[in-house]
Amino acid sequence: MKTINTRFGIVEYKQEEILYFPLGLVGFEKLNNFIVMPNKKEGPLFWIQSLEEPEIAFVVTDPTNFFLDYKIEPSSQELEQLGITKEDEIFILSVVTVPPSKEITLNLAAPILFAAKTNKAIQVILENSPYEIKTPLPQP
Repeated sequence: MKTINTRFGIVEYKQEEILYFPLGLVGFEKLNNFIVMPNKKEGPLFWIQSLEEPEIAFVVTDPTNFFLDYKIEPSSQELEQLGITKEDEIFILSVVTVPPSKEITLNLAAPILFAAKTNKAIQVILENSPYEIKTPLPQP
């Protein structure tokens, strides 16, 4: 077990639990290693915590919890970067923003593709997409 001191306190993790982002995230290209923070509350949101810079963490979610028709088909290059084939399971995540106004938005224009088989993830920018960087949650 290893530990990291974060804004959430001291967190223990195992080497095999590290999510590896070979290209980093948009704007955070030098951050390659993250862990999923233990979820203290039930719900669709969770944190990924940087191991390189303990003060940096992102809230993420599966966008299909809110947008049922949201679907991304990874390219062959993206599958190669993840070390998987199109037959392997892939998860789509969106970065969540919670501004002071509490009007939560999801970044649907730059999803994170995560391959559980390899523990690799990449963030892709969708070209000519109908999706937006700050997509508000649907109203009930």
